[in-house]
Amino acid sequence: MFTRRLVLTGLGATSVAALVPSALWAAPIKPDEASALLVIDVQNCFLPGGSLAVKDGEQVVPIINRIAKGFANVVMTQDWHTAGHVSFASTHSGKKPFETVNLPYGKQVLWPDHCVQGTEGASLSKDLAIPHAGLVIRKGFNKNVDSYSAFTEADGKTTTGLAAYLKARKVKRVFLAGLATDFCVAWSALDARKAGFETYVIEDACRGIDTQGSLAKAWADMTKAGVKRIKSDDIAA
Repeated sequence: MFTRRLVLTGLGATSVAALVPSALWAAPIKPDEASALLVIDVQNCFLPGGSLAVKDGEQVVPIINRIAKGFANVVMTQDWHTAGHVSFASTHSGKKPFETVNLPYGKQVLWPDHCVQGTEGASLSKDLAIPHAGLVIRKGFNKNVDSYSAFTEADGKTTTGLAAYLKARKVKRVFLAGLATDFCVAWSALDARKAGFETYVIEDACRGIDTQGSLAKAWADMTKAGVKRIKSDDIAA
């Protein structure tokens, strides 16, 4: 028989559950052999003092180092541009950084010169401590096409081979961290979804540039595509 106390206790528990965010009730995600961490463009040019420094970009490094320990599969990416790359404002007469131009593959944001092949600015941060990373993907080395995504260049057709690499290792879900949230991370996440991977972006392990509303748009696009937005604490490292 239900007593008044039992009913009230049950109602109380229900009320508490309704008030507590569901994330607090969810079990941490345990990376397995079918999981991969993608560390996007944690390079000197995007860190303090770099030519295209992302605000607070250095703060992602210790978070990435911590969570990477829980992943058997880790891939890192590097922007690897030629001098005079089409994405550089300096390549276009009269143009300034963060302006846009129309190129054969679509609208291109113009950037300060950054991550030029073989320069110190293009090097991965010396503070990254992921010795077990199995692959480094270099992208954007085609002088006439930019490449934000770790999977596909900006022409939407030329692939880096990353999807095939991951599928050969039977990876089913990918977790993304790095720089910058609204460009290389977001484009990589969207392409991961197109390639059929369950996709998570670790919000506090990323930092954004946020030019002309780009950060809000990136999150909206990722959410629409089914990308899951999590925190590093959601991962059982």
